[in-house]
Amino acid sequence: MTRRSCAIYATGIVCAHLLIVGIALVVAQVFQTMIHSRLKKEITLTEKSQVFESWKNPPPPVYMEYYFFNVTNPEEFLAGGRASVKQIGPYTYREYRPRENVTFLENGTKLYAVNPKSFVFVPEKSAGNPEVDLIRTVNIPVVAVMNELNSYSFILRTFVSIWLNSLGVEIFMTRTVHEVLWGFKDPLLSRIHAMKPEVDDHFGLMWKKNGTHEGEFVFYTGEQNYMDYGKIDTWNGMSEMSWWSSNQSNMINGTDGAVFHPLLNRNELLYIFAADLCRSIHLAYVSDVEVKGIQAYRFAPPEDVLMSPTDNPTNEGFCVPAGDCLGTGVLKVSVCREGAPIVVSFPHFYQADPKYINAVEGLNPNKEEHETYLDLQPTTGVPIRACKRAQLNIILKRVQGFPKTKLINETIFPIMFVNETATIDDDSASQMRTLLLIVTLVSNFPLLIVGMGLILLMVLVVLFCRNRQKKNEVKRIDFTEAFHSFTTAKDDTAYTPVSDKPEEPSETHATQPTRNGSYIAMSPVEAQKC
Repeated sequence: MTRRSCAIYATGIVCAHLLIVGIALVVAQVFQTMIHSRLKKEITLTEKSQVFESWKNPPPPVYMEYYFFNVTNPEEFLAGGRASVKQIGPYTYREYRPRENVTFLENGTKLYAVNPKSFVFVPEKSAGNPEVDLIRTVNIPVVAVMNELNSYSFILRTFVSIWLNSLGVEIFMTRTVHEVLWGFKDPLLSRIHAMKPEVDDHFGLMWKKNGTHEGEFVFYTGEQNYMDYGKIDTWNGMSEMSWWSSNQSNMINGTDGAVFHPLLNRNELLYIFAADLCRSIHLAYVSDVEVKGIQAYRFAPPEDVLMSPTDNPTNEGFCVPAGDCLGTGVLKVSVCREGAPIVVSFPHFYQADPKYINAVEGLNPNKEEHETYLDLQPTTGVPIRACKRAQLNIILKRVQGFPKTKLINETIFPIMFVNETATIDDDSASQMRTLLLIVTLVSNFPLLIVGMGLILLMVLVVLFCRNRQKKNEVKRIDFTEAFHSFTTAKDDTAYTPVSDKPEEPSETHATQPTRNGSYIAMSPVEAQKC
């Protein structure tokens, strides 16, 4: 066997083995299963996990952008006209949110933690100075008092109205952004505090929220089931809430929005418990996106999250008391805001009923600026970019006994909205790209084997064809030489003539027998004797 033949046989054998092994691994998904199993074990809230430290101290910077609606025509609104507002901001703060008092429970399957948040003003990302800029907005303490007295007698409401006038408080107030956001000593609340010490004498949308947490959480570590990774078991000792009017609405579902289970797919719904909204919400897949070279799935709340119970009966449980429901796009959260007529929505009433948008001049909802979304890396479940947007509103309506409200058209009045954003930092993004590259290479290793087998198959075909061609050339050369030898021999074939004269004897003939003529290329024939 020639060297060429050995090479062909060896290539064929290796090619066959690579193709068989590679195709078998692809069909069995051995490497993909192996890498997925590894991810499920690594991505847990345990001390040995590589994601645990980043969960306790998130490296990406979180920014809170506060936008306010400045009321430009308070007198016209109180006279029964349409309110007009102008958006001002943003006033941006850097948010720090480390996990503290982390304690493992139930053999490491759960852990307890609190998440205090602190805020630092970032002037370079802000539109002005919050301690200087003034805004005119709804006087929420006054409206809350009027709403609380709505169930009391008309006479009592009349006396309270006279008392409010004596204090000089109005339905609208003018304060600095800092005061409205972080608190000020309110004259009305100060009087109430003197009579009821449990009532705080300060008011602010973020009063006592700088350096405090939203409650005590117990999370699943995900060690027993990767689908439970980061899910909330209890909040403030409750496994479900009691504010709403149905069991489904009171459920505490999902995570706190910081982590999600690995190996996400586009068809699933993701649940988040939002303590500031007093409820859980779900997010659905929207599209594929890319952030800093990392492929991600974008999830966002669908329209049915805040849809009217008429269109989505599952939301009927958020009507308190039962049957007292608002329209699409708004949620009344008075039950967890000490009875104040507070309503939450997306900014500018995005995805809300047009009647709420048209009731206030100056609103312009759009998806790019007002949609809440999460961009999640599907393999690891890590948020690559997050944008949480929510608007705070208050219900303004007529309250008998308070003459200043007698001409008001009931309106869900926008106060401010917040845009909470976070994007993965460059170092974390680089580590993520490296991890995903390793995962991709390991998962696709069987395909590499199949690819090598196909390359060797092509080499085998080339070698076989060249070997066949070489043999044909050798056969042609042998045939040509043989044919040439045959034709030459035919031309040279002859018989030696016999002379009539006897030849002279010589020494040579003396020792050799006399021969007749001989035929070329054949054995000589001896001459017969006479």
